Amino acid sequence: MQSYRKYVDSAQLQALLNETPSWGVDILTIGHNVHQPRMSYPDPNHPNQYQFDWQAGRRLDEYQLVYIANGQGVFESEGVAPSLVEGGTAFLLHPGVWHRFKPSEATGWEEFWVGFRGHYAEYLMQQPCFDARQPLMRIRFRSELLTVFTRLIDTLKYQGLAYQQLATCQVIQLLGLVYASALTGDTSRSRREQIVHQVRYRIQGSWTEAIDFEALSAELTVSYVWFRKAFKEVMGLSPGQYHLNLKLEKAGQLLQETTLSVSEIAYQTGFDSLFHFSRMFRKKKHLSPSDFRKQAQHNVPALTKPGQD
Repeated sequence: MQSYRKYVDSAQLQALLNETPSWGVDILTIGHNVHQPRMSYPDPNHPNQYQFDWQAGRRLDEYQLVYIANGQGVFESEGVAPSLVEGGTAFLLHPGVWHRFKPSEATGWEEFWVGFRGHYAEYLMQQPCFDARQPLMRIRFRSELLTVFTRLIDTLKYQGLAYQQLATCQVIQLLGLVYASALTGDTSRSRREQIVHQVRYRIQGSWTEAIDFEALSAELTVSYVWFRKAFKEVMGLSPGQYHLNLKLEKAGQLLQETTLSVSEIAYQTGFDSLFHFSRMFRKKKHLSPSDFRKQAQHNVPALTKPGQD
C-alpha cells in the first residue's frame, strides 16, 4: 500500500454548516487514509481535533463511522474487549463513549471516516442495530460503501448549497448501507464473530505462551463447547490449531531471517521441547526445520541475529 491521506478541512465544513440549512445530518469531518506498516498512529497530519493517545484513548462529541477497507488492527471501547479488526469491518462511534483503535504494525490499514450529528442522525442512531455496546459491524455491501465514501469526499471539495445538500444525501446513503448490513446480519453470528476476534487478538498478543482455552471461554461467559464450535465455524480450524499454526509461522520467519539454532527457535516460539517442535513443524510444513532453512537460504541474501547489524 502507498501512503495516502485525503480529508476535507473541518473549518471548511463548519463554514458550510453555518451557511446552509440542516437536512438532519450535519457533516463534521470526513477523510480517507492509507496507513503504512511500522508507522506511528494516528499520523502526524491527522486532523488535530481528532488526534488521540493510545494509552488515554478518547471520547468524541459526535457520531463517527469508521470503515476499515484493508489491513488489520485492534479496536477497544467501553464494554468491548480488545478485538481484532480486519478489512470489511466498520465501527460506529457514539458521543461520550470511550474508545481507541490502531492498525497492526505489520500490516497497516486503509481507513475511511465521517463524523456527523443532527436530528435525523440522532433518530437513526437510536435504532436497535446501532448499539453503542456492539460498535463493530461486518459490511455486506463493501463496493457500494467505498463508492459512496469516495463520491462524498470528492463532493465536499466544492462549496455551495447544492454540494452540501448532495453530501448530506450521500452520508444518509452511507448510514443506510450500514443499517442494511446490520439488519441482514445474524445477531448470533455477530456475537460469535466478536468473541472469535477477541480471542484471536489475545492469541496474537501472547502466542509464545500456553493458552487455556477453557478458562478463556469461561472468562468470556460462554461454554467451551460453544466457543470451540464458534471459532471453528468462523476460522475454519480449532483455536488450538490456529494457535499452533501461528507459532509455526513465526518459527518459519525466524528460520528464514535469523541464524538462531533450531533449539533456540523452538524455545522462543513456546514449544516445550525440540522434539515436539520438530515433529509439529514437519507435519505442517512437510519439511524438517533444518531442511526448511536450507531451502529458504536460496532466496535470502544474508541471515543475521536479531538486532545484529
